[in-house]
Amino acid sequence: MEDYAYILDYLAQGLPTNTFNKREPLCYALGESEFKLFELVPMEKAIINIGERVYIGKDSATRDKISHVKRRVGFNELTHAAQAEMEFVVLDIVKANEDRFITFFNKAESISTKKHMLEELPGLGKKTMWAIVEERKKGSFTNFEDLVKRVPSVKHPDKLVSKRVEIELSDPGQKYRLFVAR
Repeated sequence: MEDYAYILDYLAQGLPTNTFNKREPLCYALGESEFKLFELVPMEKAIINIGERVYIGKDSATRDKISHVKRRVGFNELTHAAQAEMEFVVLDIVKANEDRFITFFNKAESISTKKHMLEELPGLGKKTMWAIVEERKKGSFTNFEDLVKRVPSVKHPDKLVSKRVEIELSDPGQKYRLFVAR
């Protein structure tokens, strides 16, 4: 269950495909914990900013900008602006939740006899995967900086994770899901 989401796009006049008298303001947003995509209805007179973190949980008294979640959407249903903004929002979420993602590097394991979870990160091959596995035997990574220091072939772990999230969001046919809920 998502409690917070980040705004990807705000359509003050609603979707252009709706008739003029049925238009309502809409927001497209990305959930913070499970990376679910939503279509949200903002409260009347709420000021919405792109990239802003908003509460969408069940406690209606806590909601200050979003009236309700209209529905979940797929990547292809997003506006082009929302798709373009996603790269930056995902990276912000990864950086803000560094502990969650460094735990992934510390606990990732084999998916099958030939595939490891770490290999699913774009740009990370077998050599680097083995370097991470060997280095974490000496002790868990404490943060991204520690990972980069101990495994020099990994330059930007936050970007590796965010790129993987983007792939999982944009391609619903992905066999393995590491971060995005179905």
